[in-house]
Amino acid sequence: MQREEFAGASKTNTSILAPMERRMARIVLPRVPDWLETQHLTMLTLVWSALIVGFSYLAVSNIKWLWLVSLMISFQYLTDYFDGKVGKYRNTGLFKWGFYMDHLLDYVFLCSVLIGYALILPLTARYHLLLVLAVYAGFMVNAFLTFAATEEFNISYMKLGPTEFRLALVVINTLLIVFGTRVMKNALPYVAGFSLLGLCGIVYRTQKRIWIKDMEHKARLTSP
Repeated sequence: MQREEFAGASKTNTSILAPMERRMARIVLPRVPDWLETQHLTMLTLVWSALIVGFSYLAVSNIKWLWLVSLMISFQYLTDYFDGKVGKYRNTGLFKWGFYMDHLLDYVFLCSVLIGYALILPLTARYHLLLVLAVYAGFMVNAFLTFAATEEFNISYMKLGPTEFRLALVVINTLLIVFGTRVMKNALPYVAGFSLLGLCGIVYRTQKRIWIKDMEHKARLTSP
């Protein structure tokens, strides 16, 4: 389990790849060039997101452009993962700015990926892509509201986190290149449906935990 402190709150990552990432960070952080600051790494998500949309547009006529989309996803993972780590390592003090911009740009990144798929897939798939966007935005909203209510910021669910999500995108792109768009079009309703069920389960569990906290707090206030 990876746990960090942010603004007096607990940030937790229990994803499968988190231990490997911690080992990688210890090796990479001292080697990041001095001129590359935490804010530069954060804002690079705008560049990667724009290129994802651009390369996806080119993939409409030649699906092999998706290799470059996958490369941009990999770059976005690296800059997104290390922006906060660099800030903490160098004590830049951009905790609140970094939190705000980092997660706002995560949403921009998500939108760029789904816009890219909307360009590539048949028109009939766009309704399911819209549902996928709504569901995964729901995961983000749930994380932020849980953070506000409990001061616990959890970025992974069922051992899956942002890294595993990006890895899944790279696998999806590879499958699209090899097998074409038909398989993904047929799979999208199931992806959207199971993701929605997962979100509902997480929301139910979270609200139940917060309810219990509220009742415990009420009991303390009313006890003699």
